[in-house]
Amino acid sequence: MSATNQPGAEPRTELSFRGLVLGAIITVVFTAANVFFGLKAGLTFASSIPAAVISMAVLRGFKGVTIQENNIVQTVASAAGTLSSIIFVLPGLIMVGWWTGFPYWESFWICALGGILGVMYSIPLRRALVTNSDLPYPEGVACAEVLKVGAGSGEAGAASAEGGKAGLLAVVVGSVVSAVFYLITATQVFASDFVDYFRIRGGNSISGYDFGLSLALFGVGHLVGLSCGIAMLVGALITWAGLMPWLTAVHPDPGAAADVALAAWKHQARFIGAGTIGISAIWTLLKLVKPVASGLASAMAASRVRKAGQGATLPRTEQDIPIGLVGLISLVCLAPITWLLARFANESGLGEHALSLVLGGLIYVVLMSFLVSAVCGYMAGLIGSSNSPLSGVGILVVIGAALLLVFGIKPLLGGNGGAALVAFALFITSVVFSVATIANNNLQDLKTGQLVDATPWKQQVALVIGVVAGAAVIPPVLDLLNHAYGFSGVPGANPVNALAAPQAALISALAKGVIEGQLDWNLIEYGVAIGVGIIVIDELLARTRQLRIPPLAVGLGMYLPLVVTLMIVVGAVVGWIYDRRADRKPDAEGAKQLGVLLASGLIVGESLLGVVLAGVVVASGKDTPLALVGDSFADAAQWIGLAAFALTVGLLYRWLGRLHQNLAKV
Repeated sequence: MSATNQPGAEPRTELSFRGLVLGAIITVVFTAANVFFGLKAGLTFASSIPAAVISMAVLRGFKGVTIQENNIVQTVASAAGTLSSIIFVLPGLIMVGWWTGFPYWESFWICALGGILGVMYSIPLRRALVTNSDLPYPEGVACAEVLKVGAGSGEAGAASAEGGKAGLLAVVVGSVVSAVFYLITATQVFASDFVDYFRIRGGNSISGYDFGLSLALFGVGHLVGLSCGIAMLVGALITWAGLMPWLTAVHPDPGAAADVALAAWKHQARFIGAGTIGISAIWTLLKLVKPVASGLASAMAASRVRKAGQGATLPRTEQDIPIGLVGLISLVCLAPITWLLARFANESGLGEHALSLVLGGLIYVVLMSFLVSAVCGYMAGLIGSSNSPLSGVGILVVIGAALLLVFGIKPLLGGNGGAALVAFALFITSVVFSVATIANNNLQDLKTGQLVDATPWKQQVALVIGVVAGAAVIPPVLDLLNHAYGFSGVPGANPVNALAAPQAALISALAKGVIEGQLDWNLIEYGVAIGVGIIVIDELLARTRQLRIPPLAVGLGMYLPLVVTLMIVVGAVVGWIYDRRADRKPDAEGAKQLGVLLASGLIVGESLLGVVLAGVVVASGKDTPLALVGDSFADAAQWIGLAAFALTVGLLYRWLGRLHQNLAKV
């Protein structure tokens, strides 16, 4: 037992007011960045490591700062940043024409209540998936290492101080460079992507490539790593080297290659990807039954110890919020969720069936929320929060909700109310999804806490605070981006600047397809078959200990736009090369951490500037207020942008190498 666990040990600073305030401030920045980037690219990033670095740099001048206090700061910030993944569902209510904007309080309560439930559900899962698990938790372990380096003393403290400054510098430089590059892209002097769609050998079959010239996407690739990058490339090849040539040949269209290709991808290929993601998520669920049951048993055992008056015998690192209080808080959250469901049912014209909708919706929320929490927590432990199965979870949840409504409510409506049922399915899914987003992040943070000797219940309190802070920020940012850019496919939105919001588009299309009977289940079945094949291959690779291809990542590569996928693959490969070179240096882990921080900065800078430019768009009333050139410059802008992008990446990594070299001399 450590000294701080013993009776009479000197108290330490952990859950402090200054830490919570700093975490809330960082929350505003990273949540806004994640909302914009997620709507643009369909991916969000884990903010734990950059938040930890910022915390150590800011709090270093205060007295009594501990590694556990810095851990609380990153816990608050990362919880709120991850909650922004609600953008994978909530914009669907606008896409189906039910909302025209994001009502603040309704959106706030969806995020806050679902997020708090996610914290509560993750408490028993901690024992199954963190304490009694050998899952690697790559981001949680990396964050713990960053915190440990920053907590050095003596000569190590001097070195860690320099390391903290270097890490903060990497984040700042990455942010500034990516923001400037994005700003030039907004002038259209640099193209936003390097793209071409073409017919194969003059026939009807169409394929293409589309590299988004985005430093943020590149940074995501560095963070997710080679295994996920290769898996996404496999998914992209399945779609664009296999499915797309076949689909466009079976249904020939004499239109422009780009238009035909994008239409076939939107209406057919991505639904095959949805099937692959769905079966992969189910497979993950099946693998979780035993560890989840074990975790629940462990949580109940700890509760019995407390009730016997022996709570003090539990190590501090095993002191969760008591399971009885967890149950009470969960019940308290369900009361306003019940009100939200009833209000939505009445406003949508389904008031006659409100009782059935509310009771069925509550049962669905409770059961599905726990199941998806287990899936997301497991996948976060396996491959990290940044490459979580949230997309697959959303697909499964919305299809399940839609099917229940089709069989339970639709026959009672006499053929009317289809649009209202679609909206209700999306509404329920958004609540469940809020739970999933937090469970996806919480266990990563709790793993970090385990490694730095943190107190679980204090982290869990910080997570709740982070959820509330994030829920307050998300609705106004969403509303600003909706008014500035709009969403692809929504009437009135400029297709050039509209945010793709790919997951929200897919999930809303699935809800509409199931409830209105327009979904082509054959496409889903094709995706399931592909997913089964990928699962088998991945399991075989696991036995041979070769590079794995996570099935969910393959599914992501199949249905995310090429403009997103290909640059992530490039970032993953370049990041892998950088890490291999770092392995040959004296302080390999330090060099790798700098790479992670630079990549995080690349994401933050571009995303924050995107939010700022959204305000400029709204204020000016123009879609491209900063444009300096016209469409006639588009071809030249592609080549200029590609050359500038490659040069920028090369110079950034060269600078990073020199930064680490100078740090090693300290």
